[in-house]
Amino acid sequence: MYSDLYKLLQQDVRLKEGLHACMNCGICTAVCPAAEFYEYDPRSIAITVQSGNNEKIKNLLESDDIWYCGQCISCKPRCPRGNCPALIISVLRKFSQETGAFTKSRLGRQQYLLVKTLGNNILTLGYCVHPTTVVPETHPEQGPVWEWIYHNMENVYSTVGANLDGEGAGSLRKISDTDLSEIEQIFQQSGGLVLFKKIEDFSKLKAKELGFIQKNGDADMEKYTEYLLNNENI
Repeated sequence: MYSDLYKLLQQDVRLKEGLHACMNCGICTAVCPAAEFYEYDPRSIAITVQSGNNEKIKNLLESDDIWYCGQCISCKPRCPRGNCPALIISVLRKFSQETGAFTKSRLGRQQYLLVKTLGNNILTLGYCVHPTTVVPETHPEQGPVWEWIYHNMENVYSTVGANLDGEGAGSLRKISDTDLSEIEQIFQQSGGLVLFKKIEDFSKLKAKELGFIQKNGDADMEKYTEYLLNNENI
């Protein structure tokens, strides 16, 4: 799985667009919002991939480093060589997901939670985030104001003119079954559903590795989810 990684990464057209010739100036890191808050250096990621060093690229794929990027693309317009570290990172992330390398890092393992929340929201509701899914008990970071909104949701959203789960037009309207079917077809044709399945399958293997196993031998994903939320979520 880890032989000739640079050549494998080059099969993704985004790498050709994102990496031309990094000269290690560090402008991308200087303007990166994530680098301001984390031990994160997009410049080093570009340099590592450009080097073609198989072992270093392998370490990147298995590290937290590739999951700090917020994909704001601030790096692209400021790079004097026209590189885009965010695109390089997108390529690394996808390869990490496809090979299971994401399960080696704390932030990588969070991919399972994203598939089960945002991924499920998109396919079943048509929204990445929907107010009915942001339950205060599991999202205490939203604070007391959101808790009040959540418990008075119908009145709050009607007051501001939203059409919460209603038919017809308007923000937060119910997405029709026809449109949801089209969304699913897009995910099917683009490979999104296959990628979701790979993330789930590799996560099940990781759950078993950590000892979360049901009596029938299957991975106990409920306990694995609790582990991700309570032991690894910082």
